[in-house]
Amino acid sequence: MDLQQLIESITPEIYDNLKRAVELGKWPDGSRLTIDQREHSIRAVIAYDARHKAEEDRVGYVAPKKSKEPCSSKSKPSDVQPLKWQA
Repeated sequence: MDLQQLIESITPEIYDNLKRAVELGKWPDGSRLTIDQREHSIRAVIAYDARHKAEEDRVGYVAPKKSKEPCSSKSKPSDVQPLKWQA
């Protein structure tokens, strides 16, 4: 079975189990993931997401930052107070 066939055979339940196993570092039965299992599970989750989900719904998606509005020139110098440290 090649990688594409494997990804196609993953059901939503298997996907959730893989994702949870990666998050917790252990399988649903409580046994720990090996380093190789974790790496392969992460790759499977990413591949499944790329194949079946919209970009904004994928694991690890970071929304683009909104542009910041320029500072308002309406503030008065009297509104600004220096920060004072007390020892």
